[in-house]
Amino acid sequence: MQEPQRRIRALYGESTITVYQAYPPEIGVPAARDGRFPPAWKRDRMTWIKPSFLWMMYRCGWGEKAGQETVLAVEVTRDGFEWALRHACLSGYVRGVHGDRATWQRQLKRAPARVQWDPERDLRLRALPYRSLQLGLTGEAARRYADEWTVAVRDVTPLARAIRAHVSDGDLDAAAGLLPPERPYPAPPAAEFGCPCPGRAG
Repeated sequence: MQEPQRRIRALYGESTITVYQAYPPEIGVPAARDGRFPPAWKRDRMTWIKPSFLWMMYRCGWGEKAGQETVLAVEVTRDGFEWALRHACLSGYVRGVHGDRATWQRQLKRAPARVQWDPERDLRLRALPYRSLQLGLTGEAARRYADEWTVAVRDVTPLARAIRAHVSDGDLDAAAGLLPPERPYPAPPAAEFGCPCPGRAG
């Protein structure tokens, strides 16, 4: 079956969803140790979360890019994740979705979350013909992510390195066997567009 052009794929359970981020060790190590972000984590800055493990690997270079050496799996509440989706705006202007560019800019300025769709990646980190979600959190959303929504934080840097080692050896089956079992996430309908869902505010 053909993949839809935009879909959230994630590891999730009844009440939580796992997203990925990569940080320098001074942020990532204490976060994984304590299960919460340390004081050095800036709650007043935008932070981007990725439900797709392989997109995170593309972004951080399997945890080898400077400042992204510690790869974290952050388990957050589905209620919080969906709150962010409902209050998000697309990161770029799209004709037909927004009334006009000025309207989009106003929405973007006041939205606590941003939706961005980027090409999903395969095990060799090559772009695939369909897209996965990045969700940017700022202001209220960033604070709630750190202080309310986060349930657990795990260091998955060793997992990233193990998968990359199999890919480098050409053993894609072994690499695929270690991937988190992501599946389509039942997102609110308007999440595809980064627009508020009628009747689902709050």
